[in-house]
Amino acid sequence: MSAIAARLERLPVSGFHRKLLLIGGLGYMFDGLDSSSLAFLLPVVGKLWHLSSVQTGLVASSTYIGYFFGAFLSGVLADLIGRRRIMMTALLIYCVASFASGMVNDWHTFFALRIVAGFGSGAETVVIAPFLAEFVPRRYRGMFCGALVGFMSFGYLSSSILGFTVVRNFPEGWRYVAVITSLPVVMLLWWRRTLPESPRWLESQRRTGEADSIVSAIEAWFVRKGISLPAVSPVREVPMPAHKRGGAVANVLTLWSRPLAGTTAVSWAMWFSVAFAYYSFFAWIPSLLVKQGLTITQSFGYSIAIYASQIPGYFSAAWLNERIGRKGVVSSYMLLGGLSAIALAFSHAEMQIMAAGMCLSFFMNGAFAGVYAYTPEIFPTSVRTTGTGSSSSFGRIGSVSAPILVGVVYPMFGFTGVFGMTTVVLAVGACLVLFFGIETRNRSLEDIEAEELGKPHDVHGLQQPTEVRG
Repeated sequence: MSAIAARLERLPVSGFHRKLLLIGGLGYMFDGLDSSSLAFLLPVVGKLWHLSSVQTGLVASSTYIGYFFGAFLSGVLADLIGRRRIMMTALLIYCVASFASGMVNDWHTFFALRIVAGFGSGAETVVIAPFLAEFVPRRYRGMFCGALVGFMSFGYLSSSILGFTVVRNFPEGWRYVAVITSLPVVMLLWWRRTLPESPRWLESQRRTGEADSIVSAIEAWFVRKGISLPAVSPVREVPMPAHKRGGAVANVLTLWSRPLAGTTAVSWAMWFSVAFAYYSFFAWIPSLLVKQGLTITQSFGYSIAIYASQIPGYFSAAWLNERIGRKGVVSSYMLLGGLSAIALAFSHAEMQIMAAGMCLSFFMNGAFAGVYAYTPEIFPTSVRTTGTGSSSSFGRIGSVSAPILVGVVYPMFGFTGVFGMTTVVLAVGACLVLFFGIETRNRSLEDIEAEELGKPHDVHGLQQPTEVRG
């Protein structure tokens, strides 16, 4: 472990880390609001521009198309030019495109701008979790990163409320919501003054002077708050691998090199199975509710309850990340989500449907809290965002293919076949993570990297930090 990492690991968790969590969490909240609000805008713009079913489908896929490319490209670039720069650029792209999408008068321009907004959203969300993981000490890293993605649930819940109160009740309500989703542009001023670059990334780029300066500033913050810091344990420098000097192509190839190929395969499979199942379930829940005889008003109420269940799902998983480990959280929540889906498929009474739907939302979103915490940990610093971005992009293939396969399976086997298929996908993904994933709980990022790359492990333990209010 390097001296920079040792100094970061010995920091007690306090207001500094919680401020980073809030900054990143607000980014996730608005990303969740933007991506989920499209479902409420589509019926309005579809009638406004007389869209065919094919055109509506294209507009519905616009955000995911942009997200696919944004996540992959930003992941690669953040390993080359820095986390902070990519996060701020991505947020600006997302906000400008979201605002502009509310000003247009034709679906072609709206479609194009939604792709750009999705690009910015995907580029931002992929980098935030690795960025936070590189600051938080090992003892709290899983909880912080899990809680980070939990902010998305507030965005989803907000979009359902805006859809019911604004889009439905104002002729230009869809434009108002599009403008609201662009409001985080004001966060750029806060980010510009507050966000430091990741010292771990700077050190991986041999910019040790800058890394030392940032860590010294962080330590000075603790001193000003009257928080005493434990002594830095002696460390042994880890030699920098040659591949860290490569460019974008070299970083992508590194993911499939012998030391990391297994890790990359597990990560990609994990993201695919969770995304495939999630979008299979939730793309068809409204149809299932209508099939069971619920009115539109009732369906909205049930949707609110299902969206609200995301919140305890995310944060319970964040808490369990440090109790049973990320592998345990991801695999158990995926399997329990599959069981909830089967229960939903066989439900007939209204209370049964709502209870099963809430459990499904609880466990599937909780699984994402484990996934977002686990993914940045299993890739070395030099390719951390490349690995996270490529995994997220591969997961989008699952989210795009899921509705298509569901459309093929449903006419032949009904909802039981659909939910059975997606549960099998979940079970396979959960088993891969459980049996082939590496354990990361309460381990430093450098220790995990040493195990993967076959380097000697750090022989000097670090004093466990204690939480300090500040």
